[in-house]
Amino acid sequence: MAKINLFFILISSIGFDLLIGDPKFLLHPVQIIGYLINKISQIFINNTKKKYYLFLGGLITSLISIFLAFSIGKFLEILFFKFPENIYINLIMILGLASCFATKNLILSVKEITNLIKDNNLNDDLKAKIINRVQRIVSRDVSESSFQDLLRSTVESLTENSVDGIFGPLFWIFLGTITIKDSIYIPGPLSLGFAYKTISTLDSMIGYKHSYFKYLGFFSAKFEDYATYIPCRIVLITLPLVSNKIINYPYIIKKSFSEGIKYESPNSGISESIFANIVDIKLGGENKYFNKKVTKPSINASGKNCDLDAIDHIIYLIIKLKILWILIFSLIFFII
Repeated sequence: MAKINLFFILISSIGFDLLIGDPKFLLHPVQIIGYLINKISQIFINNTKKKYYLFLGGLITSLISIFLAFSIGKFLEILFFKFPENIYINLIMILGLASCFATKNLILSVKEITNLIKDNNLNDDLKAKIINRVQRIVSRDVSESSFQDLLRSTVESLTENSVDGIFGPLFWIFLGTITIKDSIYIPGPLSLGFAYKTISTLDSMIGYKHSYFKYLGFFSAKFEDYATYIPCRIVLITLPLVSNKIINYPYIIKKSFSEGIKYESPNSGISESIFANIVDIKLGGENKYFNKKVTKPSINASGKNCDLDAIDHIIYLIIKLKILWILIFSLIFFII
């Protein structure tokens, strides 16, 4: 009975994330994780700049953060199975799982940008507001970007973060919901969800490739690459199923994969490429990171420039794909 309840708790958490997002009156687990990561990493940053110790410090920071997040999730899972009828534990499970997703927050962040761009009076003050909103969701420097580059940056962030913030945690939580059916002591949805969210937070906080971060954040970046590897490729092969490009399925998969693997990241290029080829927009090009210009490989070079319709189309595809994943997971859950 508790295992069936867990299924409905998971579905409730997905609905909660999609409809409500992160309640502002609650302390988000990412804030706690971020505080912990910052405190541990600062110990190594403040005491040494030697490569070896920074590598070691990054590994220790990652392992401690992931272990603690996983352990908290596992503890709550055991509590849930011991007291399946406890309404407070059920509520904590729903809120905990919902905190692993970022569907509504990601969409709202992008909508804030597109709503500003829709304003007919595109003056300097409005552009400054748009730049500020875009800078919140990207790591590149967009302070001198044109409106077209701001749109491209928004699309690239939306497509990449859809995997990190939505489909990555969905994959690991789905996996945990199925594996915990065999034993409550096997990693379950909340422990795997918290662990993945911590890995993603580690990468966003210290997984940079400049200054001492390229040593301190080395393991964080690698852990995130490995944890997102499978979910990213499942997005690649399932996204065309909810689009009008399904009739060209083999071609769109092959083209998206061949373009995506040209990126240094094993995941971001593929996630950007599959969306770009389905929506028929071109991505990639020159970006600025920490006063250094970086040119990323072109994706779907014959496609049109990014526009507001393309962003709306991508958001629509993300929601449709999420529904498809839920349906497939539900089928697997009740068959196994």
